[in-house]
Amino acid sequence: MAIKQRITPFLWFDGKAEEAADFYTSIFPNSRIKDISRYTEAGFEFHGQPAGTVMTVEFELDGMRCIALNGGPMFKFNEAISLMVTGETQAEVDYYWEKLTEGGDPAAQQCGWLKDKFGVSWQVVPSGLAEVLGNDDSEKADEAMDKMLTMKKLDMEALKSPE
Repeated sequence: MAIKQRITPFLWFDGKAEEAADFYTSIFPNSRIKDISRYTEAGFEFHGQPAGTVMTVEFELDGMRCIALNGGPMFKFNEAISLMVTGETQAEVDYYWEKLTEGGDPAAQQCGWLKDKFGVSWQVVPSGLAEVLGNDDSEKADEAMDKMLTMKKLDMEALKSPE
């Protein structure tokens, strides 16, 4: 018997749930739109959405179940929550960085963090980052941290190499 995913990211959008799900599923392998539900006339006084408008989009990102809701303008994304993507190679880091920053906020890019065009915060990190920053040689760890703090997109080779 397969164990189902117990925890599902549920993302609140203002009218762009389907567009966001389409965008994300176009970036990550093993991704797809699974289901779209629509508002009905019931509850209009609470949700204010015309019948037929997309309510939720269930989608998978690299096999992880996610749900996007068109909930309205009341809530906005912020950096307190982010989705982290690990790149096994620098080419993967570069790919995810390029795709996710497209149309995003350039001012919100630092230390591998970015904000995409929907306001969702992401961290794009190279595999092995924790080991470099947690190096037993405290001088090397400090040097890597100092370098990282000056970067937007992370470059693993630069973080590993001596100055």
